Amino acid sequence: MEKINKRKIFNDPVLGFVSISDDLLFDIIEHPYFQRLRRISQTGLSYYVYPGSTHSRFLHALGCINLMQITHKVLKDKGVKISKEEERASLIAILLHDIGHGPFSHALESTLLEGIHHEKLSITFMKLLNEEFNNELSLAIDIFLNKYSRKFFHQLISSQIDLDRLDYLKRDSFFTGVSEGNVNSERIITMMNVVNDELVIDGKGIYSIEKYLTSRMFMYWQVYFHKTSVTAEIYLIEALKRAKQLVKKGKNVPSSDVLQYFLEKSDFIEINKMDLEKFAQLDDSDVISALKLWQSHEDKTLSLLSQFIIQRKLPSSLIISEPISNEKVEQIKNEVKKLYSIEDAGYFVHQKELSVLAYNDTKDPIKLLLKNGEILELQKADNQVLVKDLRKKITRYHLCIPREISGVK
Repeated sequence: MEKINKRKIFNDPVLGFVSISDDLLFDIIEHPYFQRLRRISQTGLSYYVYPGSTHSRFLHALGCINLMQITHKVLKDKGVKISKEEERASLIAILLHDIGHGPFSHALESTLLEGIHHEKLSITFMKLLNEEFNNELSLAIDIFLNKYSRKFFHQLISSQIDLDRLDYLKRDSFFTGVSEGNVNSERIITMMNVVNDELVIDGKGIYSIEKYLTSRMFMYWQVYFHKTSVTAEIYLIEALKRAKQLVKKGKNVPSSDVLQYFLEKSDFIEINKMDLEKFAQLDDSDVISALKLWQSHEDKTLSLLSQFIIQRKLPSSLIISEPISNEKVEQIKNEVKKLYSIEDAGYFVHQKELSVLAYNDTKDPIKLLLKNGEILELQKADNQVLVKDLRKKITRYHLCIPREISGVK
């Protein structure tokens, strides 16, 4: 007997009840590709700093659906014509926008998949799902890729003021307890409008937009670029990198079958179906379980890195305004070589540039709709207060070194 989906309601602690009344949408949510997101952390290892930050990408995707539903209503109330097909397609596109994220996303992209960006994986997943669901995702894919003529649908999914950001800022603020990141998502959505099929913001919403931009900047410096979170991610990257190098040398590095697949494979110029099926089985638990095993590995570098992550014995870290010299970095590395009796201290000593540009006025700028019908870019508004400063890129440098080393003097 064919399964009949009834109306489903998810209880979201941040945005309230999320109602799913479309059978296709619910079937996609139920698909194993999407269910995997329950086991993928939204904020990586930030729970090492903010213990409550254990929410998943699954929850974030549901939140985005909620915001898209609210947006549809707001825009239609303002006279914007949205067909049933467009409504469904934009909901599917926002639901699947992060489906390509792997465990500890950025660590995975830079090591196991060697540069394959999560967006490329997302579109590959979407195309496979489209085949499985008889091409019912075709319009959603066009919207996701910005190939659909009505540009505002894509802007709602990916732009400087998209629903993705409106959800994750509010959600990450809630779960970390960092109140500076809390944005009034619904207030901003009520200020949205469409002119010539492009997304605009009612002029009276300018200060809500400035608050949103500053909140995003603060979340980067307080959460996403928190010195300990960055250090944990760097050491995770190095542990995976070391494991992959050992496997390449023929060493035994125990892990789950799916993680082993990615440790052994190095050519990811094109993602094939086997790669994707294996990736769809990979989640945070594979990586954490492997690190637990690797704590006692015979390779000292892998063992130490794994211990530091699992036991949260992370190195000292600093956010500094100017980088230290290469000579100083090499001096510290030499000290680490002696301390750990290893050949390559580059696994343990890192200096990384961190940059935040709160508002990029040269790339798809936010546009205001004034009362007289004029369209004005945000940075050109006479009554803006903070935008001028938000257009400046802020750059800092993250330095991490083992605690036993003297460090920067």
